[in-house]
Amino acid sequence: MWTLLRKFKRILRPDPVTRFWKLRTHILRPNRWRRLFAPLYIHASQKILDRHNALIPCLDNIQPFATPHGLAGIFISYGAKVGTGCTIFHQVTIGSNTLADSRGAGAPTIGNNVYIGAGAKIIGAVTIGDGSRIGANAVVTFDVPSNATVVLPSPKVIVHDGPRDNVFVSWERFQHPKS
Repeated sequence: MWTLLRKFKRILRPDPVTRFWKLRTHILRPNRWRRLFAPLYIHASQKILDRHNALIPCLDNIQPFATPHGLAGIFISYGAKVGTGCTIFHQVTIGSNTLADSRGAGAPTIGNNVYIGAGAKIIGAVTIGDGSRIGANAVVTFDVPSNATVVLPSPKVIVHDGPRDNVFVSWERFQHPKS
């Protein structure tokens, strides 16, 4: 009896991750009649992300990925690129670096079939190669070759001579230093 009720519940109300990816598909590739409902799809997907404290932009450069622990706390910057077949755990940040005097200014590019552990942070214009693994709570600010594993045992402190420019610049206003 309970099994039948659970199956019926999954049909009427699938899990939020499945609903989010389905709504995202409707937003990115609308059919003729789906264009009328685009604002509804955008609102529904935003409610799912807000409920899970997540930010996953509806852009073509971010491919659908597996989320074993749901969407909880996943943050992906608007400039980032995520390849196909990736697995991203909870509390992961794939963020842009928009500081003017930083050597790693830009957004990350994640290859195909990359496994990113819980709490990992990938910041700046870094490239993560295909088939790589990023360990839990690792902070990656450098390029990672294909089929490599990144684990960081302890952080290091870098002391600078003078003050640093820490003014935040939004991604829309960011001007890459190389251009």
